[in-house]
Amino acid sequence: MRVCELREKEVINVCNCKRLGNPVDLVFDACSGCIEAIVIPGPGKICGFLGSDSEYVIPFSCIKKIGEDIIFVEICEEKYLVSCK
Repeated sequence: MRVCELREKEVINVCNCKRLGNPVDLVFDACSGCIEAIVIPGPGKICGFLGSDSEYVIPFSCIKKIGEDIIFVEICEEKYLVSCK
């Protein structure tokens, strides 16, 4: 699978069936070359609009299944939502 294909997939949290968004970045281990996490923009500031100042950094170990157009993750959203600043 190519990174451009991964960016087109929608990420769904299986704990609450919430749509988190699409991956915008990956975190790699420079030594091993393995993917450590996927990065997804956080929720918008006002009702989902006006951008976001946070992002979800989801460890690869939390990914349960990668399908043709969906990535299922199992996370506690508050734990993996980090500030971009």
